Amino acid sequence: MKQRPGFPVKLDVSNQKKIEKKSVSLNWIESDRTGSSSNSVSFTATGLGLDSSVVRKNMVRRLADSGVEDNLVLTALETVERHKFLDTALANQAYEDTSLPIGFGQTISKPNVVARMLELLRQGKNLRITGKLGRVLEIGTGCGYQAALLSQLATEVYSIERIKGLHERARENLRSMRIANLHLLFGDGMTGYPAGAPYSGIIAAAGGDNIPQSWLDQLDEGGRIVAPMVVMKGTQSLIVIDKIKGELRKSILEQVNFVPLKAGID
Repeated sequence: MKQRPGFPVKLDVSNQKKIEKKSVSLNWIESDRTGSSSNSVSFTATGLGLDSSVVRKNMVRRLADSGVEDNLVLTALETVERHKFLDTALANQAYEDTSLPIGFGQTISKPNVVARMLELLRQGKNLRITGKLGRVLEIGTGCGYQAALLSQLATEVYSIERIKGLHERARENLRSMRIANLHLLFGDGMTGYPAGAPYSGIIAAAGGDNIPQSWLDQLDEGGRIVAPMVVMKGTQSLIVIDKIKGELRKSILEQVNFVPLKAGID
């Protein structure tokens, strides 16, 4: 793995829409395992006591009961305080199984959706070989919550956000945590972040009509992409893509509902 770039990172945002990536010709093997996402988990947040870990432990227990088996994912969810990434008025809903607004027309995903995607990311071939995730690229930092979780599951995390206000909010949310292996970037997530590639995992919090070629180019051999994608008009499904011996293997999983994937910066 090549040496990571120095930090802090400044992307050339004036040229975001002009970046061209060399396409790699890869074969696709596709399997359809479309299912339902009806297994919503109910969390009770009455009388939280947000300075206590009890409510997070309760959330994690319910997630485990619903089928989440990865102990590292569950430990990360128990450790990272979700309410600290939300406005104070929404803090009492932080550990309910619901998406919540974080401003700028964006939301923080449900805990069970976050757990599901992280667990899928950790099931890639690289993880089975090394026992841990290496470098991970997150598309859509949002409020920074999932980036904080990823920092506990990977050796290094690059998280890119296209909305300046959200990028600044995530920086503020994460500042006091001083996470050494997490790097926040402001830029166009559609182009990925070539300077940090290759990645053993790429995870996205927004869904488009296709998986961008730049993400495929930046995925390491044995790496995995977990992202929502539009599979039919008006409907998104969770997509898993593995790169194995130069071949892309795509699986279509359950229906999900994420914000649209957009190019450029705001």
